[in-house]
Amino acid sequence: MLSDKVKKSTRTAYNNLADAIPNFVRRKEQNYLVAEIAKTLAGAYQKDRRIIVVQAGTGTGKSLAYALGALPLALAQGKKLCISTATVALQEQLVNKDLPLLQRHSGLQFRFGLAKGRQRYVCLSKLELLAGEVPDNQGALWETKPADGDVALLKRLHQAYHDGKWDGEVDSVPEPVPDHLWSQIASDKHSCNRQLAAHRDCPFHKSREKMDSWDVLIINHSLLLADLELGGGKILPDPDSMYYVLDEAHHLPQVARDFSAASATVKGSIDALGKLEKLAHKLARELASDKAAITASELSEDVDSLTEQMGQLQAFCDNNPFLFDNPDRRHRFAGGVLPPVLVTLVESLGGASRGALKRLGKLQQMLMEAIKDGEIKGHKAEPLVADLGFAMQRLENQDNLWQMLAKPVPEKSAPQARWIDKLDGNRDDYLVSASPIEIGFMLEEMLWSKAAGVALLSATLMALGNFDHYRHQVGLRADDGTRYLNLPSPFNYQDNATLFLPKVEVEPNDDRFSDVLNTMIPALLEEESASLVLFTSYRQMESVAESLRRFKRLPVLVQGESPRQELIREHKARIDAGKPSILFGTGSFSEGLDLPGDYLTNLIITRVPFAVPTSPVDQAHAEYIKAKGGNPFLQLAVPDAAKKLVQACGRLLRNEQDYGRITILDRRLVSKQYGTALLNSLPPYRRHIEY
Repeated sequence: MLSDKVKKSTRTAYNNLADAIPNFVRRKEQNYLVAEIAKTLAGAYQKDRRIIVVQAGTGTGKSLAYALGALPLALAQGKKLCISTATVALQEQLVNKDLPLLQRHSGLQFRFGLAKGRQRYVCLSKLELLAGEVPDNQGALWETKPADGDVALLKRLHQAYHDGKWDGEVDSVPEPVPDHLWSQIASDKHSCNRQLAAHRDCPFHKSREKMDSWDVLIINHSLLLADLELGGGKILPDPDSMYYVLDEAHHLPQVARDFSAASATVKGSIDALGKLEKLAHKLARELASDKAAITASELSEDVDSLTEQMGQLQAFCDNNPFLFDNPDRRHRFAGGVLPPVLVTLVESLGGASRGALKRLGKLQQMLMEAIKDGEIKGHKAEPLVADLGFAMQRLENQDNLWQMLAKPVPEKSAPQARWIDKLDGNRDDYLVSASPIEIGFMLEEMLWSKAAGVALLSATLMALGNFDHYRHQVGLRADDGTRYLNLPSPFNYQDNATLFLPKVEVEPNDDRFSDVLNTMIPALLEEESASLVLFTSYRQMESVAESLRRFKRLPVLVQGESPRQELIREHKARIDAGKPSILFGTGSFSEGLDLPGDYLTNLIITRVPFAVPTSPVDQAHAEYIKAKGGNPFLQLAVPDAAKKLVQACGRLLRNEQDYGRITILDRRLVSKQYGTALLNSLPPYRRHIEY
């Protein structure tokens, strides 16, 4: 239950903010949300299940609400508050605006910071080695011959760090670093040894020391899942010592699914195994003990076995070219069922990789002990530690894949998606992949059952009027004690926005639809000063943009032709100068794009954003639902499209004074039975439908 002290602290903080912020609007929806989050996390409704799922409409003020609902309680109980988001934009808003405002005016005493994953920080030891700052060891770590300028770039980064001009984070790097190069200098758990001089000033460990003093941690969903996969409490504090707020929670199912997937190339893995065998013998020589020699010899046998089995996998792919004789050059195993020859093979690979990991771990332990005892000096130790870290990462990645593929197909639950891609290029390599298609049970085991309390929030969690679809996605049940709350936006949709469905002669699947867009869109842009047109196809967007430029002489700003922020800046500059502006975008412009007031008054949505199940994971999910007698379109595609349509329409009204028109050029909203459900899932705009 909430104590009187916490209630008073929360009320005082809210009143202090209301008094300090000019034109602060006290919203009943926001007040209610503060109270419900606080009561849920305090166990007022369920002591053993402190979880609340909230759909909070645009303008509710959910960031302030969840901070006020959770932080006073966390401070009173000596717990930390962990806020996880899906986008950098929201993280920046929390770090640079919302939390400083709360800290300055609420009267609450707390510290906060942005926590990032280990690989967002440079490993100084690797940087020094690859930049050639450690004599005779520069070539030790390069996986391939460095490109022109790579070493010079690393030398400049090394100098910038030691001159105090760079803090070692990838997000603040003084000049762009290619992804392949950053992956070679990034910190990783296996290479990290604070007994070595270059690791004592480690940017990652500096950040973790700061984190221990924070009351509020801002993270992203990927870092959250990375910690939970390790059992919780390894990267972040223990789950039972934190209240979690998962903002932008509609992204959680996809992020969790992607995070749990595994893949490896066949020839690339064979190459990595060859390097591992050389490393094993090198470690045995440096450690110079019978125990190390025996372990290295056993590891060599494991590597030989893995290499032979990988060769058999390569032969299977080469001998069955018809599997890849399709436009995607991909073979997905229906129902996740592998042919018997591959079942035997992945089981053997799983056993051999697990044995190799065990023995490599023993060699790592021996190396660390030798370094601690002074038997191997720093100039020799650092490249060995870094090399071993790379090898451990690659072997763990392979092992994750083989363990996933070796699992039997379950009888009662969803199977994995399993597939092989034939890669283009000189090597004719194959990419083997596996992914879960439903991840709810994992979230239950890793988070819902362990956390002190969780609040999940978004403007779009409901689909077709209920939480059923989302609840299933994240592994919650209707009867498990979880609270569900739908808070409408305080916006006056009826007066401020019109939803216009003009009469369109053809539906989007018709070949003539692009021609219809070329005819209708110019008319919808006439006499409008600030327009955003959303497409579901890049090709269609570019075709319409070219037509408008060529035949109508309209100045169109098109996604992909310039960086997103540059397009938005140019759009706003035109509006500020009293000129009309037209912005064209696809799905990524349907979410997180903030054009308040006069920057957007005319929104055109060309078609309902139905996802095409082209990914093997989506195809496997649809196949599974169909096998159970369900309808994938109605159970997956329609709820997903409903949420995306709400997000797209949400670009128009960003505050209570905004106004304008939303036009949707997809007649399926009135011609199909599911169209009524999609329309009814939208806010209550004033409607104008042509028949």
